[in-house]
Amino acid sequence: MSLTAGLSLPLRRLTMSNSLPSCSKFGARAFSTTLQRDATWGFIGLGQMGYCMAKNLRAKIPADDTLVVRDINQDAMKRFVEEAKSDAKNFGVKEGSWKVEIAECARDVADKSSVVITSLPEPEHVKDVFHSILKGGKLPELEKERLFIDTSTIDPASSKEVANAIHTTCQGRFVDAPMSGGVVGARAGALSFMFGATSKSGELVERVRAILLLMGKKAWHMGEQGTGVSGKLANNYILAINNIATAEAMNLGVRWGLDPKALQEMVNSSTGRCWPMEVNNPVPGVVETAPASRGYEGGFGVSLMNKDLRLAMTAAKESGTPLTLADMARSVYTKVEGEHRGKDFSVVYKWLLGKSQ
Repeated sequence: MSLTAGLSLPLRRLTMSNSLPSCSKFGARAFSTTLQRDATWGFIGLGQMGYCMAKNLRAKIPADDTLVVRDINQDAMKRFVEEAKSDAKNFGVKEGSWKVEIAECARDVADKSSVVITSLPEPEHVKDVFHSILKGGKLPELEKERLFIDTSTIDPASSKEVANAIHTTCQGRFVDAPMSGGVVGARAGALSFMFGATSKSGELVERVRAILLLMGKKAWHMGEQGTGVSGKLANNYILAINNIATAEAMNLGVRWGLDPKALQEMVNSSTGRCWPMEVNNPVPGVVETAPASRGYEGGFGVSLMNKDLRLAMTAAKESGTPLTLADMARSVYTKVEGEHRGKDFSVVYKWLLGKSQ
């Protein structure tokens, strides 16, 4: 049995039915878009993206609110708390006044928080976290329905499975809200979120949007639960293809004797313009802020791109949708991951250089 299968079984055991129940406590309650003061927020997953997102969240929520963080990396949590003590000064807040707590486990985060945001690498990690939350029984009741916002990029089926487990046990409301913009966007608070939430409650949609805009600049409501991750996989399929095409075109131009910066500027004013060319250019030195200019470090890992491509291909197969370029792209990313694991996915360009020699 796979790890994913093993983790999905406990979630199904916690699901009482396939339909959403009418949870009496919140059935007629309105969702306020006003941020509560003295509230407690939870954030699980302090990876490269999550760490930056959590820092922006702490900076944007009211100073008297508390942020509870959890990650398997103890050093990351300790560093986050220490940085929060000094970061407050940059926002005109008394040093050390921002409240940040370290949680012992995911259940501890959910127990204390009215909003829980998760940012995790793989579907099995998401299932593992929510299984650990739900297996502890009924969470403490709140004045406002507890909101779980998962910003992870996972497959639609897994996202719906977790949502069903949350909803049928009346533990809160689950929303899928993956993001686009990379580490650069996460650091700058300029991410674009695409989220899935029931459209029957416009106030829920606005509540979610208000929270996401604390960490980004755009938040698109894509439709019902599950449509956020579907939209993200469609977007990242385009990104995966564009990244390879950009690397190949830049390699071709350089080998023809073109100045890479001149080529990049021309393409960005022409029909070939795309994010991998303009923002995340794969040639070192062309875009100073791009990972390529710092040894392909600190960006969107090639392993994550390979994972997203795999998820898109699986979802496409389940829906009977042809992806004619997918197999070739997956072959490229698998080879690049084998040689440059841990590097930004624009390292495809460096891999191509090795093949050219």
